[in-house]
Amino acid sequence: MSYFFSFDMLSDRPFRFDKAMPVRALICGGVLSLSACGPGFTEPMQKSPNSIIGKTTQDIGEFKPEEKKEVSDQNLNVTNPVTGPLEAYRPMVERVVIAQIDQALRLYEAENGKYPATYEEFMEQIIKKNGIRLPVLPGGWKYEYNVAEHKLEVVQDKPAAP
Repeated sequence: MSYFFSFDMLSDRPFRFDKAMPVRALICGGVLSLSACGPGFTEPMQKSPNSIIGKTTQDIGEFKPEEKKEVSDQNLNVTNPVTGPLEAYRPMVERVVIAQIDQALRLYEAENGKYPATYEEFMEQIIKKNGIRLPVLPGGWKYEYNVAEHKLEVVQDKPAAP
């Protein structure tokens, strides 16, 4: 590859110039100018009405172990680098929400000397009193409160695999 030098007009310093530089500049300039021509770049994107991003809920069911629903393990299982962020969304949201509810439960226990004794008490004293709204989960996953263990579970309606 051959180079030739010219002087930078502002500083009188030599500037190394590659012969392929004008071609690269032309290609980059063309790509940049064409990339903004489509309607997707000039108009704001409309969110799908089916999107769960940004939606919240106070819909929390009562956990019943005898129903043997699949309980989330909160592990991040990314199988595809392209869809990885989508696969990671639910486990990451779960971790944040469970930590938030756990903190609210510990504060309630510190103030009252006990955890909520019933599902109804949990909903009234923890969720509604604190105005807690949880992010909607994808793919049929739901929140349920485990009264016996005093914790929020994330479950799927289908039965757990044997």
